[in-house]
Order: sequence, then structure tokens, then C-alpha cells
Amino acid sequence: MAADALGGLVAVLESYRGRDRVVRALGYGCQLAGGALAGVRAAPAGLPGSLLAVSAQLSHCRTVLRLFDDFAMLNYSRGYGLGPKDEDAVVRWLSVLANAADQLYYPCEHVAWAADAGVVGASSPKWWALSTGLWALSLLLGVVRSLRILFQLRRKLRQHKGSNSSSPSQKKMRAQVKAEVLSIISSLADLSNAIHWLPPGFLWAGWFPPWLVGLFGTISSLIGIYQASAGGNSGAV
Repeated sequence: MAADALGGLVAVLESYRGRDRVVRALGYGCQLAGGALAGVRAAPAGLPGSLLAVSAQLSHCRTVLRLFDDFAMLNYSRGYGLGPKDEDAVVRWLSVLANAADQLYYPCEHVAWAADAGVVGASSPKWWALSTGLWALSLLLGVVRSLRILFQLRRKLRQHKGSNSSSPSQKKMRAQVKAEVLSIISSLADLSNAIHWLPPGFLWAGWFPPWLVGLFGTISSLIGIYQASAGGNSGAV
């Protein structure tokens, strides 16, 4: 039993996406724990400070690794194109717009990272704000897309209300409903953090304490790990 669990963990960590999910969950978990232990202190020391420092380093690690994600995103966008012809038109165009926002997100983040590292002479805050705004836009489009799919699924389930509820098609639709609800919760958690990281003055930008950022990120990360283990697909950011 222990050997199987260890083998499964190694298999996850040996894949890029699997390792990224684990690092993401660990990073936000450290931020949640460090922020909760630090309380209201402006400069946490000791264990809280160490946990927050680990969280920052893990976040930086993911930023560096995302330098190589452009081509994977481009390949996905090209594969999706304008979406399947038999898919709902609203869902297709929301997906296309979200893909475009994701595609633009990566180079903007790369420039922000390069500016912070002194590689280019650009203003990193502006590029960080732009990349975060694109991420927020992608998340918002994803939420609207999932709501649209949920509406369609609920309508289909009502139409088949009198039929056999244990039929494969009914079970499949209920599984899809669950998946979309989880995607909405995950996206809203990430969207809350994305708005927090935008320049002050926009909605609740800059208002969240570290533990709340960690909480939202942990919720999103755990949902992503669950979806991956169930054969779903979580966001790359």
C-alpha cells in the first residue's frame, strides 16, 4: 500500500503539470499557514516569516518555469481553433477569447520577470499589472463559460426528469455539472486573488492579508489536484 502511494507520488512529481500542481498547493499552503500564524504583524518573524519566504520562493519557481509554457499554450490554442462546430456558439467564443487572453498572458509575465531580473529595462509593475489583468480576464471568461454550460446541462436534465436517472447519459451530465461547479469555485478563488494583485484602487486590490490569499489559492489548488486525479483539466496559472 505504501509502495503504491509512493509510486503514485513519484509519477505525479515526474510530470511537469503534476509537479506544478504540487508546488502550487504547497506554496499557497505555506502562505496560508504563515499568514495565519503571523496575525496582524507587519513583518512576520520566526516560523511565520519562514513559511511566507518559502511561499514566495515557490511562486518565483513557478514563474520561471512558465517561461517555457508559451508553445504549449500556442499548441492548445491552435488545436482548439474556433472550437468544434457542434459546440454552443457562446461557449466556443468564450473559449476562444479565454485562449487569446492566456496566450497574451505568458509574454507579458515574461517581460515583467525579465524587468525584475534586470534583463530588460522595462517598468515591471506595469507588465505585472497587464499580465495579472489578462489572467483575471481569462478567469472571468472561464466562469461565464462554465455558467453557460451549467445552464445547458440543467435544462437537459429537466427535460429528462421522468427518464431513468441511473442511465449513462444522466450520470455523465451530473458528472459534468459537478465538474463545472468545481471549475467555477476554483476560478472565482483565483479571480479574487488576481484582483487583489492588481494596482490599488481597483475593487479590492491590495486589501487581502496573506492568509486570505493563501486560503483562496489553496482552495483552487486542491480543486485542481482533484480534477486532475479525476481526469479533469485545471488552469496552468
